[in-house]
Amino acid sequence: MAQPRRMRLAVFVQGTGNHIAGWRMPGASASNESLAVLQNIAATAERGLFDLLFISDGLATKVRGDHPSFVTRTEPMIAMAALSATTRHVGLGATISTTYSDPYTVARGFASLDNISQGRAAWNIVTSSNAGSAANFSRTEHPEHDKRYEIAEEFVDVVKGLWDCWQDDAVVRDPATGVFVDPAKVQPLNHKGRYFQVVGPLSMSRSPSGHPVIIQAGASEAGQAFAARTAEVVFAVVQDLAEARQHYAAFKGLLPKYGRTEAQCHVLPGVMPFIGRTDQEARDLLAELQGHLDASNALTLVSARIGHDVSGLPLDAPVPDFPPTDMSHAFSRTLLAAARREEMTLRDLYNLIAAARGHWVITGSPMRIADILEEWFTTGAADGFNILPPWFPGQFDAFVDQVVPELQRRGLFRTAYEGTTLRENLGLSRPPGRQG
Repeated sequence: MAQPRRMRLAVFVQGTGNHIAGWRMPGASASNESLAVLQNIAATAERGLFDLLFISDGLATKVRGDHPSFVTRTEPMIAMAALSATTRHVGLGATISTTYSDPYTVARGFASLDNISQGRAAWNIVTSSNAGSAANFSRTEHPEHDKRYEIAEEFVDVVKGLWDCWQDDAVVRDPATGVFVDPAKVQPLNHKGRYFQVVGPLSMSRSPSGHPVIIQAGASEAGQAFAARTAEVVFAVVQDLAEARQHYAAFKGLLPKYGRTEAQCHVLPGVMPFIGRTDQEARDLLAELQGHLDASNALTLVSARIGHDVSGLPLDAPVPDFPPTDMSHAFSRTLLAAARREEMTLRDLYNLIAAARGHWVITGSPMRIADILEEWFTTGAADGFNILPPWFPGQFDAFVDQVVPELQRRGLFRTAYEGTTLRENLGLSRPPGRQG
């Protein structure tokens, strides 16, 4: 008998909270660099039976005007390696750029994380939309959008190839014969491509997952094709239920082109829930944080998200019909569509972006939050959600202790982990790898 479909849940980890002013709430964490803060978030995620912890990354910093979590960041792989020692079930997702990294290093790093976490590693692939990153990597220019995806396609093929250089039973470790590795079961990659030349093999055996789980969030035509070919979890940026259903159906429709089924890739929209004892209390929490907004900071975030400098434009005039840019297509497309649909002013748009950096914001009692998530999950808009608590630990505790039990009561979410690896918990098969 087929198992009932279950909601998948990830948490977007920002020590200072996902709202730009979240760290200012009483009792909130105000650090992105504290291991104790990260360990507390991870423990809460496991208490809530979450599938995945996720840490984003950026390779250029603006000290003024940016979200606190973008000003000070812990390197994601180091953070997840540390958390692997204090967690047992939750997946550990780290962001690494294909534009400013090397395939061999990335393959080795995620295979190592998968080994020490016993099969819980996940790689969030980004192509780095911030052109300022180039100057930090001895580059004179930042590759244009479609070229970044061309690089990413080859990069991922090389990484997967390196993960498969070793057969699963290549390591013998037979003390009687003295044979440690069967050399016939370890082959070089010998990749020679447009962007990379990598001999291999990787300097470690095949990891418990075979391939660590791959996450992607591209929304442009190139990004969607890349995700449909490669990703097993997709982080979506949406604001509207009808738009989300359309996006979900269109993306799932791409999967057969790459020989994949709908069940092989989970779509998780980002959502920031404000949870109160009543709907009004939740709205009041949002209003309190919005009252801390600084216009210059908010306008910096707007400019970054839509790819146009809006600092000199009148706040109470309609949002202009900006042309597409080479910046993040997911946020730009979704936010500008929302602005047109709801006839927003620039002030409306910066209030929206400052709250959740362009992600979807919902408010209400635990029952109302569960109602909204259930509707999206059951009507073809999502396979689950990437939860962005506005601050930690308070609002994440509220979601885990009040919303999760309601989802479980409705039969929408697990009551125990299904396995010990991230692939098992996500219902994803293990890639078979190279055969003899």
